[in-house]
Amino acid sequence: MTDVTPRLASRVRRDFPEPGSADALIGRLAKVDEGERVQAAVVLWARGDLGRFDDSLALCQVDWRDVLVRGGLADDDWPERLDAELGISA
Repeated sequence: MTDVTPRLASRVRRDFPEPGSADALIGRLAKVDEGERVQAAVVLWARGDLGRFDDSLALCQVDWRDVLVRGGLADDDWPERLDAELGISA
């Protein structure tokens, strides 16, 4: 398991505001062992849609690189894009 960073957890809470849903999704994201970049790609692709979130989590099991493409974090500028989407990490 990989901890979900505070900035990503904040984004999950913003995108999935229903009571209790964000905490459950954060727990599921923590099972993605490839780190914040892949976890964030799942959230960015989902855009608040649980079906898209589930689909991207399933795709992580097949090929996490496809999740990066979906989430817009596959190119060399991914650190800047991640900071733009989640805020600059401390």
